[in-house]
Order: sequence, then C-alpha cells, then structure tokens
Amino acid sequence: MSEIADYMNYTEKGGERVEMVVDIYDSVDAVKDYKPNAETEALDVKSLEAEPTGETAWCRHYRLTAVCVVMLCVLLLTAITVLWIKYNNLNKERDQLQLERDQYHQELSNLHSVLSNLGWRFFSTSIYNISTEKKNWNKSRQDCRNKGADLVIINSREEQEFINKSFGGTQAWIGLTDRVTEGEFKWVDGSPLNTKFWWDGEPNDFKNREDCAITGYAEAKSNMSTWADFPCDSSVVGICEMKMFN
Repeated sequence: MSEIADYMNYTEKGGERVEMVVDIYDSVDAVKDYKPNAETEALDVKSLEAEPTGETAWCRHYRLTAVCVVMLCVLLLTAITVLWIKYNNLNKERDQLQLERDQYHQELSNLHSVLSNLGWRFFSTSIYNISTEKKNWNKSRQDCRNKGADLVIINSREEQEFINKSFGGTQAWIGLTDRVTEGEFKWVDGSPLNTKFWWDGEPNDFKNREDCAITGYAEAKSNMSTWADFPCDSSVVGICEMKMFN
C-alpha cells in the first residue's frame, strides 16, 4: 500500500488530494496490522450478557414487589370478607337467640300468670299447689298425680321456708312415708330422707299407726313449720309439687 501511495505522490503534484489518499492508506495499514485480544473481548461480551444493567434489575425487583403487594391485598381482602360474613352470621344468631329468649320469658310469664290464678306457686324449678279438700294420704297423692304432679318432696331449708310462707303453715301431707319399712322414711320417688325438719320428739309412730308425714305440725324456735308422722288414713289437705325442669 505504501508503494501505491508513493506512486500517487509522484504523479500528482502537491495538493490536498494526494495527502488525503496517503493518510487513508496509512490508516488502513494500521487497522490491518491490529490484532485484538480475543479472550478479553469474549469476557467483555459475556460480562455484558451476564450482568443486567441497573435499570433491568430494578424493574425486576419492582415487578416482584408489586406481585407480592397484590397477593397480600387479595389475602387481606379475603380474610376481611370471611370475617365480615362470620360477624353478620353471629349477629343474626345473637338476634335469633335474643328473640327466642324473649319469647320464652313471655311464655313463662304467661304460664306463671295462668298457674298463679289456679293456685300454683313457683319456687326454683318446681311449682306447688295445696288442695282445698281434706283426704287421706293415698287419695291426696292420687289427686296430685291427676294434675301431673306428686306429693311434695322437700330437699332444703329454703324449700321448707317457701312452703311455710306460701301455705301459711297449714298441716298438709308431704310425700314422705315409712309404710314399707318402719322407721325408714322415704320420699315418693324412692329417694332416702336426708334433710329433716321433724318437730321435737317426732317421728314417734304413736300407737304404731303413724306411717305418713305432714308439714305444718308446729313451729320451732326459728318460726318454721316442722314435720310429724301421722296416721295415713287421717283427712288432711295435701301439697302437690310439679317439676318444671328435670
């Protein structure tokens, strides 16, 4: 290439054109003689391919964050929806229970009024009624059973005080007898006698014919009517008890 340049320099006399041609061919020779480092260029290319630019990594991170936020929002919305549905259901159940409770109390109040007019008295989980006709123990018990009740079973001092207050200490049959085994008093449901309110000296089985029990026999120092054993064929009113809840 230098020979061509010399030739042109020889044939052309001075001027800008000749100098430009020479410069061009000299540059071509320099490029031709240049031997790039292939290994270095390969590494540079791989580096460019392997390492994302700052903008690409940021975009990926942004997209990942956005996906996580969307998923979290969906989960929160789902949880809120479920909780809201449960809350509404609980409110409905509460309102329904309140309505049923109000209806129950209203019906109980109506029943209380009706039974009170019929002479029944409420205490704890039972209602009580005293007969107006005097009969022996067996017939008094049968009258109670005809009403869906039985002669009263007294299990506490509070119940005894209630009976005394409600029925004025009237002598009346209770559901207690030792006719099966003398001296072993049991209630009409077969349960043994545990709580006792006998008058002093009672029971005494006077003349071996007192096998049934009455309340209202006398008042002790506590002003509470007490019990006595009594002849079962005597004519006495009876106190009936009906269990409202088992």
